Amino acid sequence: MGFLYSQLFVTPAYPTRSFAGETVIVTGSNTGLGKEAARHIARLGTSKLILAVRNTKAGEDAKKNIESTTGCDPSVIEVWSLDLSSYDSVKAFADRASKLQRIDVLLENAGIAAAKYSQAEGHERTITVNVISTFLLALLLLPKLKATARQFNTSPRLTIVSSEVHGWTKFPEGKQPTDQIFPTLDGEKTANMGERYPTSKLLEVLVVKQLAPKLASSGVTLNILNPGLCHSELSRDGPLFLEVLKFFLARRTEVGSRTLVASAAAGPESHGKYMHDGKVDESALSPFVRSKDGEAASQKVWQALSDILEKISPGLTANL
Repeated sequence: MGFLYSQLFVTPAYPTRSFAGETVIVTGSNTGLGKEAARHIARLGTSKLILAVRNTKAGEDAKKNIESTTGCDPSVIEVWSLDLSSYDSVKAFADRASKLQRIDVLLENAGIAAAKYSQAEGHERTITVNVISTFLLALLLLPKLKATARQFNTSPRLTIVSSEVHGWTKFPEGKQPTDQIFPTLDGEKTANMGERYPTSKLLEVLVVKQLAPKLASSGVTLNILNPGLCHSELSRDGPLFLEVLKFFLARRTEVGSRTLVASAAAGPESHGKYMHDGKVDESALSPFVRSKDGEAASQKVWQALSDILEKISPGLTANL
């Protein structure tokens, strides 16, 4: 009922907080929620806006469209290549971004909802894109976010776009031994693709719960958000039920994007918190996440993921 009430009767507030002087990165910003969030951020005066996209041609089209509707200076928006299905692409992007003068917001919006099984970098593709590469990028850019906090006396935001569907999965993989969680998720015979997208969103929430305390004194605000069900291209390769739900209940893309901007603009009071309808609301987390079993699963998932991240980039977790 909470889902229905939110979708039908709650309209997230129109963004008004200025981004003047700030450098903002939005992943998956050539279309959908990412593009509309980027449009708001451009409208609100950001000094540099990086559209991090897999398809740079579509990214250039999005740049022109945002410029034409906001009147922002053409020098403000840049289009950078980022393919989350490739660790080399993530590393190259992070290396380039680390050379920026500052990063005030890393808004990680890019994700996929695949119905069919496939692999990328030795893992099931949804897990690679939505989980492993998402946190690989976050940890690679943490030193720059921390440096921005120190140098400019500000509170940079690291924002992960998750979903309320994190509560729609049974997550039996979490009962596996720590070293078997990801192999079970990745195996073609054991991967439950019907629950794969919700499971990937649950994994994001569980990992953030472990990372936030480690960043408490870093100057960086880490939060995670639920944009609600919105019209976007997310489900273009996804299960049919998403399309059916969208037809009846989805928010307009621009309205949904307001929740991304709210989290990207949020202060330290949002650190480690789940944001729902553009506001901090831990009660909107699933009962499992808030339970003792959820805490135990959170610890196991982070341990398993940190081992994977260390193999991809040795010493990475020391950035926390």
